[in-house]
Amino acid sequence: MSTNTYSLLQNIDDPEAMRRLSRAQLKTLAAELRTYVIDSVSKTGGHLSSNLGTVELTVALHTVFNTPYDRIVWDVGHQTYPHKILTGRRDRMGTLRQLGGLSGFPQRVESEYDTFGTAHSSTSISAALGMALAAKQKGEDRRAIAVIGDGAMTAGMAFEALNNGGVHDANLLVILNDNDMSISPPVGALNRYLAQLMSGQFYAKARDVGKSVLKQVPPLLELAKRLEQQAKGMVVPATMFEQFGFNYIGPIDGHDLDSLIPTLENIKGLKGPQFLHVVTKKGQGYKLAEADPIAYHGPGKFDPSVGLVKPATPPKQTFTQVFGQWLCDMAAKDQRLVGITPAMREGSGMVEFHKRFPGRYYDVGIAEQHAVTFAGGMACEGVKPVVAIYSTFLQRAYDQLIHDVALQNLPVVFALDRAGLVGADGATHAGAYDIAFVRCVPNMSMACPADERETRQLLTAAYEQNHPVCVRYPRGAGVGVAPLESLEGLPFGKGEIRRESATKKVAILAFGTLLYPALQAAEALDATVANMRWAKPLDEDLLLQIAAEHELIVTLEEGSIMGGAGSAVLETLAAHGLSKNVLQLGLPDQFIEHGDPAKLLALQGLDAAGIEASIRKRLAD
Repeated sequence: MSTNTYSLLQNIDDPEAMRRLSRAQLKTLAAELRTYVIDSVSKTGGHLSSNLGTVELTVALHTVFNTPYDRIVWDVGHQTYPHKILTGRRDRMGTLRQLGGLSGFPQRVESEYDTFGTAHSSTSISAALGMALAAKQKGEDRRAIAVIGDGAMTAGMAFEALNNGGVHDANLLVILNDNDMSISPPVGALNRYLAQLMSGQFYAKARDVGKSVLKQVPPLLELAKRLEQQAKGMVVPATMFEQFGFNYIGPIDGHDLDSLIPTLENIKGLKGPQFLHVVTKKGQGYKLAEADPIAYHGPGKFDPSVGLVKPATPPKQTFTQVFGQWLCDMAAKDQRLVGITPAMREGSGMVEFHKRFPGRYYDVGIAEQHAVTFAGGMACEGVKPVVAIYSTFLQRAYDQLIHDVALQNLPVVFALDRAGLVGADGATHAGAYDIAFVRCVPNMSMACPADERETRQLLTAAYEQNHPVCVRYPRGAGVGVAPLESLEGLPFGKGEIRRESATKKVAILAFGTLLYPALQAAEALDATVANMRWAKPLDEDLLLQIAAEHELIVTLEEGSIMGGAGSAVLETLAAHGLSKNVLQLGLPDQFIEHGDPAKLLALQGLDAAGIEASIRKRLAD
C-alpha cells in the first residue's frame, strides 16, 4: 500500500478515525478509497461497478452514524468493499473471495460492522426493521439503516417490509441507492438545499405541529397534506413511499459529500421511519466501468490502466453458453417457447435470446416467486415457458414451485444454473440443495447432465415433457464435450453404463459432472461407472441390475447428501427389499465457504483422488 497514494486511507482502521477528518479531508479519503477499490479488485477479481458507486455513500454513513452501534444493512451485499476497507479489513483485501479470505459479501462472523448477511437481495429492509424494533424493545437509542439498490427494490419482499415498517414508530432509515431507475438526476444547489430542509428538525416539527392543530379540522388537514405533497413534487419525483408511512427525502446526489453528510446528519435527529433517495452511478470514477458497468460488474483480474481484454485463446464453452444457444435454437424451432429470468439475463446466458426474440423474452426483475407463478400462468395457456434461474435463487420460490407449478402439473422447464459449488461467491450462492428439495415434490423431475453435450440433450428431453422438469448444471466450463447441433434429446429417466468392471466389486453411480472424476477413480479401482443422468425419475432397471452384480454401490453427486440422489438410491433399494453396502459421496451437512471450486471439491473428497480414497477406506472397513 503506497503511503503517497493513500496518505489518509492508510491511517483509517475504523470509522472513528474518519469522524475526526474535515469535510475536505473526507473528499480526499473518498478519492483514495475509490482508487484502492480499483487496485484491489484488479488483483483479485470481484464486483467492481457497484462498489465504485457506493464510495461516497459509505464514507458519509460511517462518518455521520455511530457504527457499529448504529446498524447498517447493505443490500445487495456485493456493494460493500468500501465498507470492508473502512472497517478494519483494508489489508486483507488481497484475500477477497479466496479460500480462507474475506467474503465478497457481508458476514456476521467476519466483522461486527457486518450486521447482517446479504448475499441474496431485497432482505435489508426486513432485517433493519427487525433491528430497529428490537432496539426499541430493549430501550436502546440506536439507528438501523437499510441501504437497498434499485434492482433489489423490484422484489416483493422489499415492499412487504416497507408496508410493515411504515406502521411502526421505529428509528429506521431506508436508503434507496438508485443507479439505474429512469428518474431525472438531481442537479443544482436548490435541490440540495430542499433535500436538507426536508430532512431538518424545523421542517419535521412544523409538519407535526401543523398536523396536530389541523387534525381538529379534517378538510384543512387534507388540504395541508396535498400542499405538502405538491411542494415536494415540484422538485422531486412523485413518490409512493410516503403512503407506506415513511418521510421521503430526496433524490440527492450520492456522490456529493456536501449534500450527503448534512442530509444524513439531519435525518439522524429525526424519529420514526425515514426514506432517503440517493442517485449514484455504477462504475463512478473509473471511465471504463462507467462506460460498461455490466462488463465490470464482476470482472476477473485485470490491469486498471488497460481495462478488460479478451483472452488470446477463446475460453472453453460454458454450460451457461450451452443453455443460451439451446434456448435460441429451440425458440427458432418452436414458436411457443418463451424465456423467463428474474433479473439474470447476462448471468443466465440470455443476451442473444433477448436480441433475437425480444417479444418472447421476459425479465421480471428480482422477483423469483413471481417468475415461477408467471411461468405457470403462461403454461396454462399452451405457452412453453423456460425459466432460467440460479439453483440458489429457486429456493426463494419453493412454495410457488410446489403449489403453482407442480401441483397443477404444468409443463415448465427450469434451467438451474450454478448447481453445486460456485467458488468465489460462497455458501449463499451454492446450488447444494436443488436435488433434495425438487425430488420430494410430486410431478417434478430432475436431470443431471454430465457434460456440455448432455446439457443440450437433456434440456431438449425436459422441454419435450408434459410436466415440470429441472435441468441442473454447474457454473463455468465442463470437460469440453462439444454439443451436437441437432435438438435431439436423450431418453427420459434413463442412464447408461460408461465403464464395466471386470471384478464387479464396486459400482459408482454418478449424478452430473462428477462422472468424469469418477471415471478417473474407477480406472485405479476397476470399478463400474454408471452415468445416471436423472435424479428423478431414477433409472430403477439400471440400479437393480447394478445392485445384483456388485458388492459396493457408491453414489456421487455435487449436491447435499441429505435427501439427495444417493438418498433416492437407498430408498429405491429399500423399496425392493434389498440390503446393500452403499457409500454416499456428496456435499456434507454444512455450509461451504468461498474459494477456488477445484480446491473446494478436493476438500470435500469429490475429486478423483478423494473419491478413490473414500472407496478404498470403505472396502478396508
